[in-house]
Amino acid sequence: KLCFTATQTGSYESAAQVAQKWGVEVDDSTIQWHVQQAGVRARAQCEERTDVALDPSTRGQVVERASVEIGRERFSLVLMLDGWMSRYRGEQWGLKPADAPGERVAWHEIKSGIVFRIEDQAKNQSNRGSLMRKYYVSMRGDAQAIGRRLHAEALRRGLAQARRVYVVADGAVWIWNVVEDRFSHAIGVLDFYHASQQLWAVAKDLYGETAQARIWVEPLLHQLRHGQGSTVVEGLEQLLHKCRSEQHASTPVVATKLEYFNKHRERIDYEKTSAQGCPCGSGAMESTCSQLQNRFKRTGQFWTQAGHSALMELEIARRNGDWFDIWIPKAA
Repeated sequence: KLCFTATQTGSYESAAQVAQKWGVEVDDSTIQWHVQQAGVRARAQCEERTDVALDPSTRGQVVERASVEIGRERFSLVLMLDGWMSRYRGEQWGLKPADAPGERVAWHEIKSGIVFRIEDQAKNQSNRGSLMRKYYVSMRGDAQAIGRRLHAEALRRGLAQARRVYVVADGAVWIWNVVEDRFSHAIGVLDFYHASQQLWAVAKDLYGETAQARIWVEPLLHQLRHGQGSTVVEGLEQLLHKCRSEQHASTPVVATKLEYFNKHRERIDYEKTSAQGCPCGSGAMESTCSQLQNRFKRTGQFWTQAGHSALMELEIARRNGDWFDIWIPKAA
């Protein structure tokens, strides 16, 4: 109960106050100690689940279990990935005097991912989209580590049974390296907002913050959104040729953005993927990152690696419905 409360509140101090409301006189340091102990167990069990799911000798068990849980329902799976920064105690945390130079604070990237079915998308009365169920992975580590976890979680949630698999993400190189390594059969979708930002960057470099910039970019955005991505790329190629011939100052920007679109050319068929039910934007992932940052990047929080990892493991276990695995012995 104490650990669960810690994942549902904004700080260990708040968790202690809530615990007192249901009759447990406890301080924040005691709750933190319990979180560290339980977080170590949660991490070990997550790593064990990952190993079982990815080991060829045991993967079949995970796939079969997913088949039983899913039944004969037809569905498509969507994966999303992103990164966000969290604040840690640096190597010289607590260095005195206060004006002495030193690395007191260190920022590290937390890589996060989600898995959900297209069929689990819904809209509320105001026509705003929402997800009835999604599953999470999140950790501080390299791309290979988060790729393993996301692959295992996707297998648990029906990767092998899905009729189609999509990956929706921004243009970060590490994300698409994970996709190539773990989900090469998936249909890639470049987040439309990030794609539109590239076109806006060209417009503003050409015309500045003027109405002409909007006049130039809006037809391209319409084409991009409605299945004419190749036309947009061809237009950028012609623009680059013209800029080079005229030795225009915008040549480097146009060249960079054209290279970006060529790299993601197979991932910008938004009309087709939208018709299949796949979102063209990674809003669900952005929302997840925002939620996690609300807990892990609050004013005055400076984490140790062990402390951050422990609470994150419990947070993800709670969100994924794996919470009781932490407490129930394996034999049971």
